[in-house]
Amino acid sequence: MKRFWKAAAAVADEAGQWRIELDGRPVRTPARALLLLPGERLAQEAAAEWQAAGETVDPRAMPLTGLANAAVDHVAPKPGPFADSLANYAASDLLCYRADTPTKLVAAQAAAWDPLLQWARRRFDVDFRVTDGISPVDQPQATLDQLTQAVHALDAYRLAGLSPLVTIGGSLVAALALLEGAVSVDEAWAAVSLDERWQLEQWGADEEAERALALREKDFRAAARFLSLLP
Repeated sequence: MKRFWKAAAAVADEAGQWRIELDGRPVRTPARALLLLPGERLAQEAAAEWQAAGETVDPRAMPLTGLANAAVDHVAPKPGPFADSLANYAASDLLCYRADTPTKLVAAQAAAWDPLLQWARRRFDVDFRVTDGISPVDQPQATLDQLTQAVHALDAYRLAGLSPLVTIGGSLVAALALLEGAVSVDEAWAAVSLDERWQLEQWGADEEAERALALREKDFRAAARFLSLLP
């Protein structure tokens, strides 16, 4: 899409709902719904994305708008199935699958992942089964139920922001810890990217793999920022 506007602004209506206007015209989602934003902070930051756009609009340079679009078009119409798709990650959470060698990797995983599982145990009154290797291990049904309930309690915007954290990192527990402020985005990313960074360190630089990891990190951090701007 070519840029057709001069000024982008965040505007609140009489009901206190925020939207973005381009030269006075409200922005709509790809499904043509009015793009409503929950709160001034997110609205101002999303409007800044539109204001900073070049002559040819790059959607990847507008992650806040993209996640808000997803919340309105894809999550809000069917929040239950969307929440289920994220809650399903509890059954195979990255943090529960450990290496058995080498010793340094085993120690690194324990240092990064054990505190996150301990947080979830306290926060949701659940337990986890941790295993070495990639063979599936069944998590307690009570754990799955509790984490599913926690995900279903989230609104459409938080579900939209949580989605990249879960799908990129492979860990529902780490994503929930970041959402609730139990860890920083730096700590969460370090945890979920540990295995890949370890492989790069062991086998040397791989330009394509490093580029892919950097793009995933960018999307992960954008989702965390989106969540941090929600009221």
